[in-house]
Amino acid sequence: SNWTKIPPPVFKKVVIVLIDALRDDFVFGSKGKQFMPYTTQVVEKGTSHSFIAEVKPPTVTMPRIKALMTGSIPGFIDVIVNLNSPALLDDNLIWQAKTAGKRIIFYGDDTWVKLFPKHFVEYDGTTSFFVSDFTEVDDNVTRHLDSVLKREDWDLLILHYLGLDHIGHMTGPNSPLVGPKLREMDNILKKIHISLLSKEETSLPNLLVVCGDHGMSETGSHGGSSEGEVHTPLLFISSAFEKRSGPLTQPELVQQTDLASTLAVGLGLPISRNSVGNLILPVVGGKTMREQLRFVHLNGFQLSRLLQENTPAYEKDPGYEHFKIAEKSHGNWIKLWLEGNNSEILLNLGKKVLKQYLEALKTLSSSLSKQVAQYDLYSMMVGTVIIMEVLLLLLLSIPKALSSQAEFEVPLSPPLFSLLFYLMCLMLCAVHVIVCTSAETLCYFCSMSWLTAVGVMMLISALMCGILSAIPKIFENSRIP
Repeated sequence: SNWTKIPPPVFKKVVIVLIDALRDDFVFGSKGKQFMPYTTQVVEKGTSHSFIAEVKPPTVTMPRIKALMTGSIPGFIDVIVNLNSPALLDDNLIWQAKTAGKRIIFYGDDTWVKLFPKHFVEYDGTTSFFVSDFTEVDDNVTRHLDSVLKREDWDLLILHYLGLDHIGHMTGPNSPLVGPKLREMDNILKKIHISLLSKEETSLPNLLVVCGDHGMSETGSHGGSSEGEVHTPLLFISSAFEKRSGPLTQPELVQQTDLASTLAVGLGLPISRNSVGNLILPVVGGKTMREQLRFVHLNGFQLSRLLQENTPAYEKDPGYEHFKIAEKSHGNWIKLWLEGNNSEILLNLGKKVLKQYLEALKTLSSSLSKQVAQYDLYSMMVGTVIIMEVLLLLLLSIPKALSSQAEFEVPLSPPLFSLLFYLMCLMLCAVHVIVCTSAETLCYFCSMSWLTAVGVMMLISALMCGILSAIPKIFENSRIP
């Protein structure tokens, strides 16, 4: 019942501390124990939940911010866009928060300001390109902290620290400079956590999220897919959680895209339309069974709708089938709950439904992630061949163009009426038919008309014949211009 409405928020204020290039072993390894004592204590014995977030390549800042805030998987084109980040137009957590009337404050890497230009009520951006700066870039963020933490006029505070990333680029992850920087970050986290606890009211608790956008390799760089680059810590710290007890276990592996849907539920916002992330259930584990089921149903509903928009045969998808089964079981649970049944049967059925939902979410997320990460290699190869042929023709024309007799003529008539041209056209058309009939997924050329596809094959053949005709003309004169 009441599932179409967005549930009320779980947390009052949320602080996101993003430490650029924070590797998982910097928090959960020996460096964390040595240089981050307060964070280690909270992880081992405090009211927290610890995870290792798996990052999808490319591991550079701008695509990772997109993944954190939209829950979607950015493509490799974002590596180029990273150099001049335009405003993010996809549905995202920041936009949803602003639309809901939440006041957002940001300090740190100015990539956020470029991606979300009119979303922050207060901000101070620092440039990330001066990699030799280890201190000023972080001091510019921290100098605002004392005054902001005393105030009550904000709902979401985002801090993006760049110093650790700069140290990694200049001196590597094993540099003696890493330890003091981690200690500095630990003191900042301590200050924020104590402030959040002191300001808490009886109504709703606050939440502190500690994460990295990506890690760093053994040489201190990032962008690839080595283990150091794709594994970052993800900590949720709040008085809403129970204190940890028992031996410390290895943190569970989650996807970086899971943060967007988890924070959306935590702040009482709609989950971003294109998010492929799953709700991290322990973060809302303190709520009643009815509320937990409502949260996972909302997440499943959003993922199944995204699958419907992107897959024609979505009803045959295992994730969609699992979700529908879980939804039916959820209906039965609601009937029992409305009848006032509070027995052990209701609790066990609730746990079973929750498990069904989580399996469905995992399968749906996996199906959607595979679709996003698929590239049309055949069409990309065709495009590359055309570009290479045009480039070769330009290179062949350079010597003639630079000579005193600046004439260069590509004899198109003879090649277009040659046997080679027609043989190449036939061969390329045959390859096209074989590729498109044997491939499981449709390529870009399959979506075009046959006439256009044949035209592309003729263009490739004509360019190749033009190149073969132009090469002998270069060597006709023995004297090189």
